[in-house]
Amino acid sequence: MLSEPLGFVQDELASLREQGLYNSIRTLEGPQGAWVTINGESMLNFCSNNYLGLAADPRIMAAAKAAIDEYGVGPGAVRTIAGTMTLHKQLEDALARFKKVPAVLTFQSGFTANLAVVGALVGKGDTIYSDSLNHASIIDGCRLSRAEIKVYEHCNMESLEERLKEPVSGKRLIITDGVFSMDGDLAPLPEIVRLAKKYNAITMVDDAHGEGVMGSNGRGIVDHFGLHGQVDIEVGTLSKALGVVGGYVAGAKELVDYLAQRGRPFLFSSALTPSDVAACTRAVEILEADDELVSKLWENARYFKKAMGDLGFDIGHSETPITPVMLGEAARAAEFSQKLFGHKVFAQSIGFPTVPQGKARIRVMVSAAHSQEDLDYGIEAFEGVGKAMGVI
Repeated sequence: MLSEPLGFVQDELASLREQGLYNSIRTLEGPQGAWVTINGESMLNFCSNNYLGLAADPRIMAAAKAAIDEYGVGPGAVRTIAGTMTLHKQLEDALARFKKVPAVLTFQSGFTANLAVVGALVGKGDTIYSDSLNHASIIDGCRLSRAEIKVYEHCNMESLEERLKEPVSGKRLIITDGVFSMDGDLAPLPEIVRLAKKYNAITMVDDAHGEGVMGSNGRGIVDHFGLHGQVDIEVGTLSKALGVVGGYVAGAKELVDYLAQRGRPFLFSSALTPSDVAACTRAVEILEADDELVSKLWENARYFKKAMGDLGFDIGHSETPITPVMLGEAARAAEFSQKLFGHKVFAQSIGFPTVPQGKARIRVMVSAAHSQEDLDYGIEAFEGVGKAMGVI
């Protein structure tokens, strides 16, 4: 039972349920894949970030098991004391080669990587220029830094330049998602780089949804735009397309050395486990070897988007495999998700505060692991529910 000072929690939960914003968390009873098991039932998985189907890839699982046999299950310490193993250096070297940067530093997650970078680079007296739809980890990193935050309109370079024209003192940092995870659109990175040079600002891009998706062999948005060496900081995650867990920062060797001295999550939280690190390294090797999985992901995305558009669904303006099925109010999206679940399609609704009020949606995440038959099954379920609810 809640104590009296915590009584507000019950009211808040009731309000979330009333607004259709209460998140019913499903439990997977087996491995991540194109289909998953929930409540003993096989469900088509349309809401995982497992873009390339690597989360349960036998090659990656074997690498994780071998690492446990050789290095044990835990790092035992933070990286700066006794937690850095040969495996960590191998992963960082592999990522640096893959991303075509001088150096990489790994973190426990993409979230902690953003917290580490922003807080280490800017503080009170400095200024951050942040896209209005940036990820929560960027927003939290900016707030914790105590720098002044100037938000510019989403992907609007006129808005960004207007903010940059305003007089400030101290360092300037422009920070953006590379791929915006809820809408699937791309940051106009070439123009951001141009403005950064013009106004002497540091550039930072969070490429969490670009790795394994954009660029050659899934190298990300910097590779996609051919901007190697022109973006100061790339932040990435190892938990989406690479199928494991963790985050990293890529850039100049001096930057990486500095973050190893000043990045608080690196300094004060234990290192990634040996099995996770070895699994990530194997995933990078698979991507570097060929682009078969990336090509399959895009083939599936084009097929699904065309079918959904032909049915009359509003799927936004995504430039990536992310497919937002726009439904408006949160309660309607939640009902749509529940009805899909009844058709054995697992596709969670997303509402405020993850997306703005009135822009609730089902965000469909197809993967390279889906067959055309899987996609057809999902499309048929969307059609049935969409017609029944008057969406199409």
